Amino acid sequence: RGPLAKSLPGSVLIKVGANITTDHIMPAGAKILPLRSNIPAIAEYVFSGIDPGFAARAKEKGGGFIVAGENYGQGSSREHAALAPMSLGVTAVLARSFARIHRSNLINNGILPLVFSDPADYEGISPDDLLYLADTEEGIEKGELMVENKTTNRRFRVLLPLGEREKEILRAGGLLNLTKKQAESE
Repeated sequence: RGPLAKSLPGSVLIKVGANITTDHIMPAGAKILPLRSNIPAIAEYVFSGIDPGFAARAKEKGGGFIVAGENYGQGSSREHAALAPMSLGVTAVLARSFARIHRSNLINNGILPLVFSDPADYEGISPDDLLYLADTEEGIEKGELMVENKTTNRRFRVLLPLGEREKEILRAGGLLNLTKKQAESE
């Protein structure tokens, strides 16, 4: 994955409720554990307990967005719960709120952790809706973006409060990209 795109269009790949754990996102267990170093293989299991068609849909649509309720990513600090969705082309998660560690993992993997400015906007989004985020660079700088739901013709604001280091990481498209860029400039 390269640097953050100037705009992000995409479909809502899945809409989930509150308290989605990292186990919901990236299941654990004897079947999956041996795959942990094979990201494309482990990505096949993203949301498999909730929506077995998620990985295929994400690949078919070329990535997109996850929409979630409160406390998205709670539970273990499992990095694969951000890494595997990133490998499927997920560019942002729009949620009412995030678990702290998972939010950091999303940023480190170049995925925007967007919080609904008005939590009621969650209700106006359906799976397969086409969303569009313009001016991502300005949004990162300001800490907020406008989202256009092309399917319903509605616009709403999402918040993206970030520290300076987090802004740098997201602009680069993730921590690995930023580290590589910094190493090349030395």
